[in-house]
Amino acid sequence: VLACQGTLHAASLAGLYYAWYRDYPQSSFHLFNDAGEWKQVDKCGHALSAYYISRIGYQSYRWSGVTPGRSALFGGLLGFAYLLNIEILDGFSSGWGFSAGDLAANTLGCAAFAGQQLAWGEQRLALKYSFHRTDYPRYRPDLLGKNLIQEMVKDYNGQTYWISANIASFLPARSKFPGWLNVAVGYGAEGMTGATANPAGGPGQDQPGFPRYRQYFLSFDADLTRIPVRSKWLRGVFTVLSFIKLPAPALEYNSHGQFKTHLIFF
Repeated sequence: VLACQGTLHAASLAGLYYAWYRDYPQSSFHLFNDAGEWKQVDKCGHALSAYYISRIGYQSYRWSGVTPGRSALFGGLLGFAYLLNIEILDGFSSGWGFSAGDLAANTLGCAAFAGQQLAWGEQRLALKYSFHRTDYPRYRPDLLGKNLIQEMVKDYNGQTYWISANIASFLPARSKFPGWLNVAVGYGAEGMTGATANPAGGPGQDQPGFPRYRQYFLSFDADLTRIPVRSKWLRGVFTVLSFIKLPAPALEYNSHGQFKTHLIFF
């Protein structure tokens, strides 16, 4: 397991450098304060990535026979170390820099996994992701994405990050509450065509004056890993897809002071 992780770690970082960082000007190591960008939706993405790298690390260590406590600690350290290397690459890029905010979000994601695993032996509060397409990328496609795949990564307007709580895990063992049913609280933001402020116009057209605002959600969800199935293949599919918040009715409150209901929100 360690040999496989080391190989994947080195290969992925090398591939990331040649595919991304090499094409941008390099500089001496420096810091960059991006805490005010994208209304912190990007920081939620960092926490989610750290959480799931830690989770994958934990599962691989358990498979290899490491004790649960050590697997939780080593999994958390794996997530932190991997993303720290990416932050260091940012620190040597003149267009970015080493972000203390990103580091804090990475640490929070690793701690969210390892802390729950050590305290409860399971993940009662899972970090999850959902995405819906928006109109904003057409005004700045280079920044927000030119197709669906790019938009899922770049368009923070369409991304929502969730804390999905498994209710049954907090109830007595004799409870008959469905073990797979979760309640989720989410965070997102819209109206953003720039990191900290919206530019006056887009490529070849005037850009409307979008108001930038935060969104808070309450919804239902399902913990796919707690659905009892006999098929190992189906259990594997459920595990892979467990980071996605399932579409469901949702209540939204935003920073304009508005309440909205969504029949299905994703």
